[in-house]
Amino acid sequence: MALVDADYRFLYCDVGCNGRVSDGGVFGACTLNEALQNRTANLPEATRLPGCEELCSYHFIADDAFPLSDAIMKPYRHRQLSDQQRIFNYRVSRARRVVENAFGILANRFRVFLTTIALVPEKVEWLVLAACALHNYLIATAGDEYMPHGSVDSEDDITHCVSLGSWRQSGSLESRGVPHNQNPRFSAKMKREMLTSYFSSDAGKVSWQDKMI
Repeated sequence: MALVDADYRFLYCDVGCNGRVSDGGVFGACTLNEALQNRTANLPEATRLPGCEELCSYHFIADDAFPLSDAIMKPYRHRQLSDQQRIFNYRVSRARRVVENAFGILANRFRVFLTTIALVPEKVEWLVLAACALHNYLIATAGDEYMPHGSVDSEDDITHCVSLGSWRQSGSLESRGVPHNQNPRFSAKMKREMLTSYFSSDAGKVSWQDKMI
């Protein structure tokens, strides 16, 4: 379980859970979730969205395997989505692509992650943590040598079409199944609805989003 920032760096890692556990199950048992539940995660205070008077609390972007909450935003799951909901999903997917690329670069630079690791579990935990630390260090010090042009997904500034990073051609890490007992809080649903409306408003939209859904 890991948390990634906009520069592909790992901010939080929780290693050692059984690989058969779903992503949502791993998150439910990790210390990050505990900190969010206890409000000790040190998240910034809610702030106004650009061009809007409504306050919005800070949150993490996740995929469908994670629970929707005040601190976690994820895409809509059901079919027959409205255009606004499809736009919301598009905006979330653009942000989540950074996370996919961080894991992809990590696995392809430290290729031990692309196969079964022939070590005892305790050593695997240390190996994973060391690789994440080295990944962050190399991003800070090696820059383009560690992540050369074309290695991560890129978006054309004019067409906004995405060119897939070269790491995707070498295999990727898989997500586990989605638990079915998620029951998001009413406030989390309302927050997602608010963001959905904002992303389709004059203040929150990007000019090309209607063409991308």
